[in-house]
Amino acid sequence: CGICEYNCSQKSGINRHVASVHEGKKPFKCDICDYSFSQKSSLTLHVASIHKGKKTFKCDICDYSSSQRGHIRSHVASVHEGKKPNKCEICDYRCSEKSTMKTHVASVHWGNKPFKCEICGYSCSHKGSSKKHVAAIHENKKPFKCDICDYSFSQKSTMKTHVASVHERKKTFKCDICDY
Repeated sequence: CGICEYNCSQKSGINRHVASVHEGKKPFKCDICDYSFSQKSSLTLHVASIHKGKKTFKCDICDYSSSQRGHIRSHVASVHEGKKPNKCEICDYRCSEKSTMKTHVASVHWGNKPFKCEICGYSCSHKGSSKKHVAAIHENKKPFKCDICDYSFSQKSTMKTHVASVHERKKTFKCDICDY
């Protein structure tokens, strides 16, 4: 590339790189939401994972799954191997991905929360968090059901905490003063 240090073996790859990275061209638009992509394969992957919920790659250690193999590698490195090479220069926060660090700095330290709820004014740093907020708070959607008592939750993590604490009697938080 004549603009940055990117290189590849085919001219079509350079053309695609320049168009998407340096010119911001994203001609492949999702018919369901407002996302657009520089490559058709990225659009196909987006539709399959985001709108159809297909997550074909699974973690061998836990029940995490993803639509992309690279996400599994990052997950294993950060969650199971504790590798978090990116350290915030302002606080003690550490993470595995550079993009996650950029979002952390922008939202936590600069207060940049560009996704605002049109109903109540709640703002956040991730589009996904904004969508979850609307679904859970304003649409009262609770798609995660407990298999034991049929109680419903808006988030999978909350349902898992419920199962552990209510049905498995696990105490995730322990008192620092006594044995409770």
